[in-house]
This record gives sequence, structure tokens and C-alpha cells, in this order.
Amino acid sequence: MAKRLVYLDNAATTPVRPEVLEAMLPYLGKAAFGNPSSAHRFGRTARAGVEEAKRSVAAALGAGVEPGQVIFTSGGTEADNLAVIGSALAARDRGGPFRVAVSATEHKAVLAAAHAVRHLGGEEIILPVSASGVVEEAAVEAALARGVAVVSVMWVNNEVGTIQPVAALAERCRAARVCFHADAVQAFGKVPVSLRDVGCTLITISGHKIGAPKGIGALIVRDRHAVEAIIHGGGQQFGLRPGTENVPGIIALGKAMELAAQEQAELARRVRALRDDLERRLLDVVPDAVIHGSQAERAPHVTNVSIPGTDSEALLMHFDLDGIACSSGSACSTGAVEPSHVLTAMGVPRELGVAALRFSFGRDSAMEDVDAVVAVLPRIVEKVRALAAVLHR
Repeated sequence: MAKRLVYLDNAATTPVRPEVLEAMLPYLGKAAFGNPSSAHRFGRTARAGVEEAKRSVAAALGAGVEPGQVIFTSGGTEADNLAVIGSALAARDRGGPFRVAVSATEHKAVLAAAHAVRHLGGEEIILPVSASGVVEEAAVEAALARGVAVVSVMWVNNEVGTIQPVAALAERCRAARVCFHADAVQAFGKVPVSLRDVGCTLITISGHKIGAPKGIGALIVRDRHAVEAIIHGGGQQFGLRPGTENVPGIIALGKAMELAAQEQAELARRVRALRDDLERRLLDVVPDAVIHGSQAERAPHVTNVSIPGTDSEALLMHFDLDGIACSSGSACSTGAVEPSHVLTAMGVPRELGVAALRFSFGRDSAMEDVDAVVAVLPRIVEKVRALAAVLHR
């Protein structure tokens, strides 16, 4: 009998949902393959699908979003770049500050976009966070006082699950007449995300985190003058993101967001119970383990845990050999294991940072997955600690 495989890396990607695949299939075949910019019936059919998907995306984000504010992208990374770099360019062209402020625990897509602004002659401000990963309010105030084009703070952190006070941040930026961008890639479908309640100027969504295929995302642009295009070509999508639209992906994103919004509360309840059970049982068998960000409000689907005396790459390898997929809390750089920038920004000591693993739950997760992790964990930890002790003699 084949070993049951366990997938606990849903924050990295999710399988395409059957309902989503069914919705997009006609747009991959002869029924609706046309270019949505074409005036003939084939193009009009494709265009109708795109417009319907815009309505679905807008509805999923609450009454404060209009379909015309939905700009489809190739994914979260492109949307983040358009938000950060596009806002900076738009401000510069208006004679405003060519400066951006982003939190230290942002996804690399946002941090790299802020670096790009610096390379273009602008300035980046990195906002520090607390030990639990929450952005420091005083640093945001100082950035607003200096003058910035945009403040970018992710709604839910992808590594530790910390929920940022986005409503308060958005309101403060609105009062200062500064754009506020929230990367909601890990938030949508896991916590309530409504732009009726949170006044973001810009918000990033990614499809493959919620059961759509990879390669499709969206940037919600509530003020079209707030950003300037960073890709140039035709006039599609008001010129903000030109190029022939990925129609099947767009259809998929619309359906996935519709379903995720409907199911959010029940999914959150279920995965929170699994996450909490894993943390409790993990601490029972490895009492010196450290759960990062647990002092703050967290999204229900993510836990990030360090096991002292180990390293995450070795742990990850052993879990994989046992048929369990999770992710490393560190990144390999120049042949050495280094702690993630998120844990470093939170002040986590290096020896714990290099021993971090992330487990993330999704629609298909079950208690059997938690059982499987807990069953093999003591043996894996013993092996990795023993090897580490030999290597460090």
C-alpha cells in the first residue's frame, strides 16, 4: 500500500479546484478562445468572460470595489511591482516625493520593488516591526512626515501569519493623502477581506493561493491616477497593464475568489483548529520548540516553528522522505543556510532562524495530516540534533 502523502505547504501554492478548472476550460478550447480585444463574435465572447470575472472579483472584495478598478496581472509579484514602482513613478511625475515606505517583513516582491525605486533614483524606507511582526506605528508616522508616494504593508505575513492593522494604517495614510497598498495574497480567503471596511488605495491578490492556476493575479486600483504603468504596449486595461489578457486565468481567478469569499469563515474555523492542534501537540513532544508570532493576532492557516539544535533544511529533507511537504523557514545563499528576512526583522536569534519550518493548511487538510507530522517529529528531531552535534564537535 502506497504511503499517504501529506501536503502542508498551502501558503506556497494550492491545487486547482475542480469548479475553477470547469469554469476556465471553455476558454482554453474552441468555444471561447478569442482575443478579448477583437471586435468579432469570438473576441466579444472572450471579452464578456473577462468582464464577468471582473464583477466576480469586485464582489468578492466587498461593496467598495468597482469592476473597473480590477487590473489583472500575471500574479502577486507583478501586482506588487505595479503598486510600489507605479505609485512612485506617478508621484514623481506629479512633482511629489519619489520615495516609498515598506515594512521589513514584506514579501520579496515588495522589497525588491522598493529597491528598484532606489535604483531609479528614488528612496526606500524600510519600516521596522515588533518581535511579533507587527509594523511599528511610530515608523509609519515618521515616513508620512517625510513624505512618501506609497506605504506598503502586507495584510497577512506569508511566513508567520501575523495580521497587520491594515484598517488603521489605511485610514492614517488617507488622512495624510498618501496611497496605501496591502499585499493580501495570504489574507484573502483566510481572514475577512473587505475593501468596504479597509480603505486601501491598492490591493494585491494571487490566484494560485486560493485554488486558481499559477500565473494569474490582480491589483485593485481604486484611484487610477495613483499608479503609472511599468509595462508598456497596447491600451488594454486602461493602459495600466497592457498586453493581451490571460482569459482562462482571469476566468479561473474570478471563480476562485467567488468560492473563497463564500467559504472563508468555515475554512478559517476548520484550519485554525488543525493549526492549533498541531502547535499544541508539537510542543508536547518538543517542549523547547518556539512558535513565532504567536503573541500577535495571526491568520488561521499558518504556523512557523523553530526547533533548537536543528537546521530547517535537514528537517525539511527528512519530512519529505516521510511523505510530508512543508516549507523551510530559511533560504540557501552562497552555500550557507541563512534565516529568513522575516524572522531576522522580528529579532529572532540566528540559531533559531535557521531552524524554522512553516506548516500551512488548506481546504484539503485534515486531522490525519497533523497526526502524520506528530508521529514522525520526535524521530526526525532526534536524528537532526544528533547529526548537528557531530558536525559541531
